[in-house]
Amino acid sequence: MRHVPNILTLLRVLSVPVTVWLIVEGRMSTAFWLFTFAGATDAVDGAVARLFNARTKLGQWMDPLADKLLLVATYITLGTGGELPLWLAVLVVVRDVVILFYVFVYLLAGAFSVRPILISKINTVAQIALVAIVLARLGLAWGGPMLTEAFIYVVAATTTASGAAYLFSASRRQPAARP
Repeated sequence: MRHVPNILTLLRVLSVPVTVWLIVEGRMSTAFWLFTFAGATDAVDGAVARLFNARTKLGQWMDPLADKLLLVATYITLGTGGELPLWLAVLVVVRDVVILFYVFVYLLAGAFSVRPILISKINTVAQIALVAIVLARLGLAWGGPMLTEAFIYVVAATTTASGAAYLFSASRRQPAARP
């Protein structure tokens, strides 16, 4: 069981190019099911790691990167395809790039370890839900434009709030200069 969480995370990473290809090809139903599977592995890999004490350093790095890859890729694809507002795709990408930049700088400086905060977890769930809603509407005729629009604003709010929370946290933890 020790490797199951990492295998699930790897499957999520491998699903990214296939999901993007399916969206570009207009195969939204299949994209929905693959994306839903990939999104579900985000919850399952963490639960398995906790329940079976199967946490690894590799998993601590791969899991958030797999989330970022899946979400950034789908938001860019759906945003440039006109299925999501481009401003929202830009907001999601900019937040993730800024956070990754700060994490990289602080880790190089040895200043702190990286731990997800509650608003970030809520944001990830909201972002996954919005992509699933859009793909379900386009591929399966589930949901409608009002549900999509409501989630667009939920994602905008949680993305902004989580980005601000990370920046606030980073500003309070200035890395020490190395000799």
